[in-house]
Amino acid sequence: MSFRIRPLSLACTLLALGYACNPVQAQDLPGGESDTGSPRPQAGTRLDRVELSSRVQTDTDLRRRAPVAKQIYGREELDRFGDSNVADVLKRLPGVSVQGNAPRMRGLGAGYTLILINGDPAPPGFQFDQLDPKQVERIEVTKGPTADQSAQAVAGAINIILKDAPRVSQRDLGMRLGYNADRPVGGLNFTWGERVLGGVAVSVPISVFQWRGLNETRTEKRAPGTDGKSALSVQEGAQPFWGRGINSSPRLNWKIDDEQSLAVQAFAQDGRWNNKTSFSNQALSGHPIFEDGNGGKGGFRTLRANANYQNRISDSQKLELKLGGQRAEGDFDVQTFRNGAPQRRSVGDNLDRSITQSGKFGQLLGDSHSLTVGWELESRRRDEKRQVTEPGVSQPPEFDGQPFSARMQRQALFIQDEWELAPQWSTYLGLRGERIVTQSRGLAVEVRNTSDVITPLWHLNYKLDPKGRDLIRASLTRSYKAPELNALLGRLVTNGLYPDVSKPNEKIAPDRVGNPQLKPELATGLDLAFEKYMAGGGMVSVGIFHREIQDLIRNEVLLRTVSWSPVQRWVSVPTNISNASTSGLELELKGRAGELLPSVFDPKLALNLRGSLNYYRSRVKALEGPNNRLDGQQPWSANFGFDYRLSGLPMPVVLGGSLGFTPGYTTRQSETQWLEQGRVRSMDLFAQLVLSKQASLRLMANNFAPLDNRSRTLLDTGDYTATERQGRTWWGAMLEYKL
Repeated sequence: MSFRIRPLSLACTLLALGYACNPVQAQDLPGGESDTGSPRPQAGTRLDRVELSSRVQTDTDLRRRAPVAKQIYGREELDRFGDSNVADVLKRLPGVSVQGNAPRMRGLGAGYTLILINGDPAPPGFQFDQLDPKQVERIEVTKGPTADQSAQAVAGAINIILKDAPRVSQRDLGMRLGYNADRPVGGLNFTWGERVLGGVAVSVPISVFQWRGLNETRTEKRAPGTDGKSALSVQEGAQPFWGRGINSSPRLNWKIDDEQSLAVQAFAQDGRWNNKTSFSNQALSGHPIFEDGNGGKGGFRTLRANANYQNRISDSQKLELKLGGQRAEGDFDVQTFRNGAPQRRSVGDNLDRSITQSGKFGQLLGDSHSLTVGWELESRRRDEKRQVTEPGVSQPPEFDGQPFSARMQRQALFIQDEWELAPQWSTYLGLRGERIVTQSRGLAVEVRNTSDVITPLWHLNYKLDPKGRDLIRASLTRSYKAPELNALLGRLVTNGLYPDVSKPNEKIAPDRVGNPQLKPELATGLDLAFEKYMAGGGMVSVGIFHREIQDLIRNEVLLRTVSWSPVQRWVSVPTNISNASTSGLELELKGRAGELLPSVFDPKLALNLRGSLNYYRSRVKALEGPNNRLDGQQPWSANFGFDYRLSGLPMPVVLGGSLGFTPGYTTRQSETQWLEQGRVRSMDLFAQLVLSKQASLRLMANNFAPLDNRSRTLLDTGDYTATERQGRTWWGAMLEYKL
């Protein structure tokens, strides 16, 4: 689709003028604002709207009061299992799974889930397994897009709110020891927080970490061999991997006066990684082609800074301005080996730079409207350099070593209105226009892609009782998924099993190129949920959703006459192949066992329960069933967790665990290719010993009693690749001390 931003500007102007025609009356709204919420200016003329409470609002309280369907997870969830990284926290959240350290919602691929850091899009390649939960204030999971965030949230959005500056002095120390393979690794985190001058508060969390593990695989493959005839082979591989890193996310909050405040947040990270893969090969029939062993090393460095200025202009007006910049770079050196002799070597580096600016203005209108208008601007540039030798001879740049530079410009305008229709009815109306322009240049050819999307949004809430303990939420939204940068670039990547481009490759091992003509996937979504909040803090939620997706992107493998080879080669090309749809049922509960199941458990029992069950169905309309589902979307998933506080012991002890399960399933990826995915089970256990008011010790076992992971790619020719990955348990201990 192609839209211009001008119609949105006109619509925003007309809507704002329409509201301006109404008499404006100052009113008071509940105080506070999340990092992703709209500016909510306060007033003092509506005392009946003020809610006073002596207790701190819990995550459940914040969720219940949110204007849109949102799950909020604070310190309790972040600290419960003593996790060393945020990826392990995310995998236990209802409706969230993690594959390759990338979080996915509702079983959909990572590109369908919007990842935010403090309400701003996360940098490309951001690694959640290298972010310590101690540096995070809370995690917000939103099931549908909102106007003040990017609409690239077909499945939903995950917002990581980094550590805030404290109101009181803070000195927290954590020491960690863990083991997965070979030898133990350590970690250390320390947080210093202080109010240094009147209205100035500073927080400086620092984390130092290591990792070490082992991937063991067995791959069985049937494919044409060196003589072109069918061959059957088995490769058993071992890949030890290890590395270290350090990161910090300092924050400064400055209350300039009663109306103005400034917050500055930074994030710095540095690390090195290493891995080495070796294979034991067995030819069962024919003359198979085996994958080469390899060794790699590299590094990563990130520096990010954001400033947020807020000004309560009057009792009914508020202005918020943001400015951010980022620099991220990485390097790598990968060498392959065959029978101990060096083969292909790839050496390169990449550099990402970006700057963002955004703002929004909030205006209370009448007794029931909170109107917000705003904008977002982003400029990003990525440069990559790579040199390929094989073996020892430099390859022409057009084969894998092609350097390139890419620029991305993003502009967005939005308007939203939080409207209280009646004491028990409220609605959220939004309209957002977003444009993304991508330009890239390789050796000679410049590629340009432009996508313009307008997304209307409507959320509706109904309180079944005046206190809002029973809620019905509904939403009708438009969202989209922009093509990934690598999918747009026309750069060639030859298959490592068939590097000699003077000879043909096979369908199961294609070369890869991009497609600059890709269009964004557009999705129209419907969500409906019932939420019940109990007096003791428990919660039960039942929800359904549906998405209609246009211009679905999938990789097609085609036999083509190509410019880089004198013979035809199989090539994988991303293409807008079809429309698709997905629907699901989502169940969630959490709370004290005696409140959730009073007929089974004693109300005084110190047992907390958590559980979720998600059921998904999807269909790619261009492919015949069965199993013509969206890539990676499992039929269903379940998660159950508990924690129990033991009594009558010399020191308080808390025991807990979590069990997640996903069944095996098959996906038809094209007319001639299927992917079979085995079942997945994840069991995590912990024990916390409260040594004193200042100190506690946690013992953890992640992926306890693991299952091996199995997958198989199958072609209509009978060729296949079946891989089995051995599961491993991560053991850990963490000592926490408040100085």
